Amino acid sequence: MADFRSVSIEELRNRTEVPEDRAAEVSRSGEESFADLFEKHQASQNFKVGDIVKGRVITVTKDFVVVDIGYKSEGQIPIHEFKDEAGTVTIKEGDDVEVYVDQGEGDEDLVELSKDKAEKLRIWEEISVACEKDELVTGKIVARVKGGLSVDIGVKAFLPGSQVDIRPIRNLEKFIGQEFDFKVIKFNKRRGNIVLSRRVLLEKEREALKSKTLEKLEEGRVLRGTVKNITEYGAFVDLGGIDGLLHITDMSWGRVNHPSEMVQVGDEIEVKVLKFNPETERVSLGLKQITEDPWVHAEEKYRVGDRVAGKVVSLTDYGAFVELEEGIEGLIHISEMSWTKRVKHPSKMVAIGDTVEAVVLDIDSKNKRISLGMKQIEPNPWTLLAERYPVGTRILGKIRNITDFGIFIGIEEGIDGLVHISDISWTQKIKHPSEYYKKGDEVEAVVLNIDVENERFSLGIKQLYPDAWEDEIPRKFTIGRVVRGRITKIHDFGAFMELEPGVEGLIHVSEMSTDRVENPGDVVSEGQEVVAEIISVDREERKIGLSLKSVNAEDEADVRSYLERQGKSTASLGDVFGEKLGSLRKGE
Repeated sequence: MADFRSVSIEELRNRTEVPEDRAAEVSRSGEESFADLFEKHQASQNFKVGDIVKGRVITVTKDFVVVDIGYKSEGQIPIHEFKDEAGTVTIKEGDDVEVYVDQGEGDEDLVELSKDKAEKLRIWEEISVACEKDELVTGKIVARVKGGLSVDIGVKAFLPGSQVDIRPIRNLEKFIGQEFDFKVIKFNKRRGNIVLSRRVLLEKEREALKSKTLEKLEEGRVLRGTVKNITEYGAFVDLGGIDGLLHITDMSWGRVNHPSEMVQVGDEIEVKVLKFNPETERVSLGLKQITEDPWVHAEEKYRVGDRVAGKVVSLTDYGAFVELEEGIEGLIHISEMSWTKRVKHPSKMVAIGDTVEAVVLDIDSKNKRISLGMKQIEPNPWTLLAERYPVGTRILGKIRNITDFGIFIGIEEGIDGLVHISDISWTQKIKHPSEYYKKGDEVEAVVLNIDVENERFSLGIKQLYPDAWEDEIPRKFTIGRVVRGRITKIHDFGAFMELEPGVEGLIHVSEMSTDRVENPGDVVSEGQEVVAEIISVDREERKIGLSLKSVNAEDEADVRSYLERQGKSTASLGDVFGEKLGSLRKGE
């Protein structure tokens, strides 16, 4: 790019200076010297405020530089206009300098001049020429201003935020202090307004690169690119005039939580073209596809039963994922973490970053899954339980938990046995175990079964005692016996009568009356005491059938009277009729 300032100044010098060899020739020939000609040239000019003239430094003082411009009086310029950034004076006596006539003669016969204004006017001329010729200017970004950046191109110019780069830039401050080429897109010398664009140049460069890139862009090809931007879901890579998306899932065969773990803005990387749509110019890229998928040889490397080690990389409610190598992870299900502990969450056993040992339980390379087990590192305590507690063994333990289906009794550390609600009593109909037990109670039970595979330990309390239905109940409640009891429940099909605690019999609706009964509630009510005859006893089904219609009113009254006098709960009709017959014989 041309240096407009230096070109303009040089041209001005060419118009006034005489080559050294020519000056020497003139001197030898007796003609006027270059200095004489320069003085005559300056003296012949009529200066006015706003002119730019050439002068020579005749004095450098502490505060001013005095310059002879060939006028009837010298001009002075503040010394600070000749100091560099370090504060060093960059001018000396005899130097030529272009100056701006800032003010006419004052009281001391001096003309006020300005080097800075002269340079700025020259720069404005150079910028004007650059605009006309569609040339570029070079500048340094110096500050962040409203709507964009301030650029020093010799004079202050404005670079809108939208013209800084091809894509919107959030952090414009990062450009401060950098030098770039710019195109002038707006120029107004009268208002002192200059607007620049860097984006126009970048787009032009990008288009040139894009045409070259498109020639070699095809699926499966490996290209080199520069990471331009990073998002939550991936990174955009500049392939040369065209960007491709490197999705987070295509960065590594392993787990990537954020794209910044793999790449940074400005990185140069090799990527593989996965998909390319010429119409939309969308490009999908892959980084991991440059290397072989580790799952290809996973089944050869990891076999069922192998003991492996890995790092915990993720926790879920159902287990922990362990990285065995980059790209291969195995799942330790929560149920495979301990033989005896009831693990509510994997975080109770492991933490992210932990190195753990496990055993390969299953591998499915097609679906990229490996099942691991932590507890398999230790012997299974359940395999020893059958030896320690054979079926029929009596144990004594404390209740650890009570549910609606039974109670859990502690056997060993981490191993509980379940007494199902149906195994609490032979005869009692228990609605909820909490009616009879509470946590911490020490109870005795019998081992019924040990299921090692499903890790279940079954216990029974009722098995501590003989089954009343085996002998006592069938012997006590015989067919034909008349009993008295209380109605406990009424259903559409009949009513249940309690014979004694834990023993009930059913009065079917067909056995309630000799007449047809539609609703058992019309005949009996809950809590009512009635007398009935036992008409069936089923030991296998543990059922007793009762009948009301078999006992007529007169017999019922006699039975009630008999039972009250004898203080008995049951009696046979034969007992009652025998007593009546005896009374007749005595003349009663």
